[in-house]
Amino acid sequence: MCGIVGCVGSDDTGRIVHQGLENLEYRGYDSAGIALTGETLTLAKTAGQVDELTAPRSADATAGIGHTRWSTHGEPTETNAHPHTDCTGEVAVVHNGIIENYDALKTELSEQHVFRSETDTEVIPHLVEEQLADDVSLLSAVQRATQRLDGSYAIAATAAGHDGIVVAREDSPLLIGHGDDATFIGSDATAFVEHTDRVTYLESGDIAHLTADDVTIYNGGESVDRPTDTLDWDAEAAGKSGYEHYMLKEIHEQPRALRQTISGRIDDLAIDVDLDVDLPTEYLQSVEEVQIVACGTSYHAGLYAKELLETYAGVRVTVHIASEYEFNGERDPWRTLVLAITQSGETADTLSALREAAGAGARTLALTNTLGSTVTREADDTIFIRAGPEIGVAATKTFVSQVATATLLTVHLGQVRGTLSSQATTEFLESLRDLPGAVQQVLDREPTIERAAETYADSEAFFYIGRRTGYPVALESALKLKEISYDHAEGFAAGELKHGPLALVTPETPVIAILTDGTAAEKTVHNVKEVESRGAPVVGVTSEPTLTTDVDTVFEIPACGPLEPVVANVVLQLFAYHVANEKGRSIDKPRNLAKSVTVE
Repeated sequence: MCGIVGCVGSDDTGRIVHQGLENLEYRGYDSAGIALTGETLTLAKTAGQVDELTAPRSADATAGIGHTRWSTHGEPTETNAHPHTDCTGEVAVVHNGIIENYDALKTELSEQHVFRSETDTEVIPHLVEEQLADDVSLLSAVQRATQRLDGSYAIAATAAGHDGIVVAREDSPLLIGHGDDATFIGSDATAFVEHTDRVTYLESGDIAHLTADDVTIYNGGESVDRPTDTLDWDAEAAGKSGYEHYMLKEIHEQPRALRQTISGRIDDLAIDVDLDVDLPTEYLQSVEEVQIVACGTSYHAGLYAKELLETYAGVRVTVHIASEYEFNGERDPWRTLVLAITQSGETADTLSALREAAGAGARTLALTNTLGSTVTREADDTIFIRAGPEIGVAATKTFVSQVATATLLTVHLGQVRGTLSSQATTEFLESLRDLPGAVQQVLDREPTIERAAETYADSEAFFYIGRRTGYPVALESALKLKEISYDHAEGFAAGELKHGPLALVTPETPVIAILTDGTAAEKTVHNVKEVESRGAPVVGVTSEPTLTTDVDTVFEIPACGPLEPVVANVVLQLFAYHVANEKGRSIDKPRNLAKSVTVE
């Protein structure tokens, strides 16, 4: 949510910042703006889309900052859009996060300052203005201003007559890009990926001064060094590559993403996996419970992981929506492993849950897609899913890569704990190897799925049902459809239909049944007959056609062992995409949603 971009040192700053805002549109936003500074400050804002924003021009501009805003305080208006300025019109600030004490600060500052917006952010330029009045540098002014702030934030500030950009980070992500001729800032590397692949991830408490020639980072008033990393993806990887939408591109990237996930991690000779994490054998053997914390799509991946870990690794697993998580005081923290699943590594609710677990003394493990993210620095160990950049708001390839990585973890734990037989290990590893090819076969049948989506696009609602690992796939598939089509869609454990939801079933509510290996499909067939008798059309996803002799539409998938429900999920990703496309929805930028939710 919200996006920050900035540039110092280029003669074409306005265009670069505007391009960066276009790159950040995927994060979700409702207004945008740019500020350029040299001897004067030039500002442009819009309550609409980035393509409605004309980049300001300034002959003497040496620095620029831009922002895409996702409303928290105040409606999406031009006045509430960032950047926000001070009373003099010489200081400009963009901000992600929430200033928790802004009410008190605004009341105090209102005695001498004029506020124009409803946002919490506007207190920051006025705080900076007061400090600059003491004839200090912009760096010192921002340092002093942040000492007054409570909450989470990523801030970028620039001022007329002052050199460069000053940035500050507290919880909310912010990174620096090091180009050959310019320096950049961004909420993530997508903001400036066309210009450099060398990045520095700021840590909480960092304040940095960026000029055309230098970057200096401070924490606690002392100069600090932060490493520079090289990204393993480039501008082409973050583009659409000829696809109409990022989401469709990323659905089609799943075979490659899965190959990256498992590459080098399966030892064929030892029939084992290598996750490159420091989890001592003695510790894993003593673990009594794994607690998974996650949100949204990552939560559904956690539910899938629970089925695998409990069944094959012989360990009790609980899955928690991260915003609701509390570490149970009756649990032994020394025998509890807390697994945080987060695509971005910056999800505020998941980070909060991780910190609570760590504070209780539990060992923490992160499963993420993002090198250098906050979760990688705060967790005791990290496993990367290696899915590559995902721009579409609706997660696709990261879900399948999360499940594949959880499968590798299951094999590792099962072998260490002695609960997974060599035969079962072989079946899992074969299923993992077969998964990219099976997904590709599904993608090759896209026209059939598209025709079915056109048939059902005008339905009143959609219900998805499944058992065991089919249940989280039902939840995830329903989430994909509601996210991008805005249709009502719900996922259910198949047996729960008759305990209430069956009252909603009509001839206008198709029921999509996951009838794959590992999902007790024969039992789910009984639930299919229940909805058919109420006149509901049924869509079956299966590798066994005999299970779907009576259904209206069949999506046949290749057999793929324990991970077959993941293949079914890809079918239903395509189904959701084509339903939404048929309706003309804004698929990559669904209303009210953001890619990375960095506030609680």
